[in-house]
Amino acid sequence: MPGAESATEPAAAHTLLDDPQEWTGFGRQCTPAGTPLPANAQVPPQDSCWDSQVVLDGMHCAACALTIEDALRAVPGVLQADVSAATRRARVVWQPGQVRPSAWMEAVRRAGYRALPAMDAFAREQRLRESRKALWRWLVAGFCMMQVMMYAWPAYVAQPGDLTQEMETLLRWASWVISLPVVFFACGPFFTSALTDLRLRRVSMDLPVALGMAITFVVSTIGTFEPDGIFGREVYYDSLTMFVFFLLTGRWLELRLRDRTAGALEAVMNRLPDSVLRWDATQGDFARVATRRLAVGDTIRVLPSEAFPADGRIVQGSTHADEALLTGESTPVARPQGSTVTAGSYNLQAPVDVVVEGVGAATRFAQIVALMESASSQKPRLARLADRIARPFLVAVLVAAGLAAAWWWPTDPGHALMVAVAVLIVTCPCALSLATPVAMLTAAGTLARQGVLVRQLQGLEALASVDTVVFDKTGTLTRDGMALRTVQPAAGHSRAQVLALAEVLARRSMHPVSRALAQQAVAEGAVLPPDVPVQDAEEHAGLGLSAWVYNAPGLPGRWCLRLGSARHARVSAPLAQGLQAVLSAESADGAVQTLAVFELTEDLREDAVRTVQQLQAAGVAVQMLSGDRRDAVQRVAQQAGIAQAQGECTPKGKLALLQALQEQGHQVAMVGDGLNDGPVLAGAHVSFAFGRSVPLAQARSDFVVLGDRLELVAQTLLLARRTLAIVRQNLWWAAAYNALSVPLAVAGWMPAWLAGLGMALSSLLVVLNAARLARALPDPTSSVAAALPVAAAPSSSVSPTVEAA
Repeated sequence: MPGAESATEPAAAHTLLDDPQEWTGFGRQCTPAGTPLPANAQVPPQDSCWDSQVVLDGMHCAACALTIEDALRAVPGVLQADVSAATRRARVVWQPGQVRPSAWMEAVRRAGYRALPAMDAFAREQRLRESRKALWRWLVAGFCMMQVMMYAWPAYVAQPGDLTQEMETLLRWASWVISLPVVFFACGPFFTSALTDLRLRRVSMDLPVALGMAITFVVSTIGTFEPDGIFGREVYYDSLTMFVFFLLTGRWLELRLRDRTAGALEAVMNRLPDSVLRWDATQGDFARVATRRLAVGDTIRVLPSEAFPADGRIVQGSTHADEALLTGESTPVARPQGSTVTAGSYNLQAPVDVVVEGVGAATRFAQIVALMESASSQKPRLARLADRIARPFLVAVLVAAGLAAAWWWPTDPGHALMVAVAVLIVTCPCALSLATPVAMLTAAGTLARQGVLVRQLQGLEALASVDTVVFDKTGTLTRDGMALRTVQPAAGHSRAQVLALAEVLARRSMHPVSRALAQQAVAEGAVLPPDVPVQDAEEHAGLGLSAWVYNAPGLPGRWCLRLGSARHARVSAPLAQGLQAVLSAESADGAVQTLAVFELTEDLREDAVRTVQQLQAAGVAVQMLSGDRRDAVQRVAQQAGIAQAQGECTPKGKLALLQALQEQGHQVAMVGDGLNDGPVLAGAHVSFAFGRSVPLAQARSDFVVLGDRLELVAQTLLLARRTLAIVRQNLWWAAAYNALSVPLAVAGWMPAWLAGLGMALSSLLVVLNAARLARALPDPTSSVAAALPVAAAPSSSVSPTVEAA
């Protein structure tokens, strides 16, 4: 519903955005296909494109979204335009060599709407102002409705002859006067939008509603001024004020609910401060500057409760940070002096001075925002279907209203027009247009709060039908490092002694085996006293480490310690099923003794077994594909409880095995770390990547798990099933509501006020139903989750190739 100011706003208001320095405030560089570019990428001017996000003022329905898309795509230089009716945002991909932001924003204005930079503080201010106006319209409509009902009540209860003609005329005039603020103030947005539709020769959802309001008021006004005319038998001010009040109530509540669910997206994307304290060497003090003016190397001061505006390193002070957006974990993280901080996390405790190391698109926060912006403007398949239906349906509504009026006109012209009004109002397809996007965006917001970013809204629909989940091993089921499994100390030596001796060597290496030994030793407090001399420490590539120690516990005198393979340790050690490291000591006279054998295993994620069990309990078959050795793959598969596993797979081999599953009719989800799984992630029906392992801008997955919680995969799958169930409920409700209400309205059994109530409640019910998805992610082990509909996936129905492995 475009505001009056948007129709008169001069195009010059957007010319400030034509400055290239302003473009980063609401967009980023991309390829002509809309793919984000890595930070600092060099692009030829002729291939330069920008992906911009804008907030739209004056729209609320699918027909409005289609109108704005058509207006944007008609502008030369605009390559893509996607508008979401649920979030009232648009994504525009444009070429600076052919068009400037002021040109395509002017096209939006000519269509009767207004585009504002999505990251602009003015956009938030404008939204709050519109919300206050909507509240005032609702209050005026409610107050006037009560007054009009007070004047209409005598006509309902009076017996014939109780009211004189003068008294009835006076009550009608009083109702007419009190209805004027409703028509000219509360109904203003509906009429403004309808006039714009007529001027541009299009149809939106406000047109039938405004037409119904106008017909009701005109018929009642004629009946008031000409009580003896064809419309003088009855007036409908009570119906007019009631259905206006109901419509405004529904829209206001719907707006509030959407702001709390899908609208939370904007709160995340605008969490960076507009300004920050930066050290000014000329003044010798900190001065407040706009965040966008920060550069690498600047020193800034971040106060408690402020968000860090850039990536950097603390050089003064210490604090705790809330990094829930980046990891999904709400527990505050200690950030002492010298530690790194990330843009978008909150400073919780004390002021700190930070040296900026990354700004703008180079920050992880910017990559997260880019993914969320992209998802918010997408249209799932069911939403696109609803959009295609919306316009023809509105035309059918207008035709149906005209036919209903023509049918009833010979009997009673006044009643005929009110039947037409009921048809116009009750059949507005708002619920249909909101059914899918509100549910999808609410689910995406819930996942984002838990640490899962949705890159493709369509992925939720695909994930709901998945019956097979395939995991990569390294970096997915296992962590990047290893874990110490057993310690076999030699006779005469204790576990603590050999761990302390191994730690002396292991702490000098970054090899995964060394890191695992060093971490375990420190965790058990097994370290040598600081007065034990250590000399000539050396790492031998591919073999191990060595060093000389003097008078170490259990080793009096001078000894050369060796840690690594049995060959490097110069001893023979029994073969172990897993990885092993041997610790030996060689005396000055060349005598060698074995001190300990350490067996290590890859560090399985602590929730890997639980995740596999949860998926299997939900009826999903679980498999593993890895490029690692077969014995290592089988060992991890056995630990995780996975029956089908294949090792020594090339990326091409993984894709071939995945395609074999798909050819058998399975809906497959792939879970990988994203580093070398690009082809198989792209080839799966739906895919997950762990965000810590891959640059977010280059991830090819539908979902990105920001933290280390593998069980989020199972929880996301269950939430996707819940989401599709709610979408289907919404669509069935919208269809059933229209199937029931249209015949009642055409038959004349539904008054206009009841039609308005029905329309408002239908949209409100859809949003309330979707709001149930804002609750915490489902527990896959709960009875509620178990009761959800699942896709049957018997574990025996697997690829022969994988099963043989």
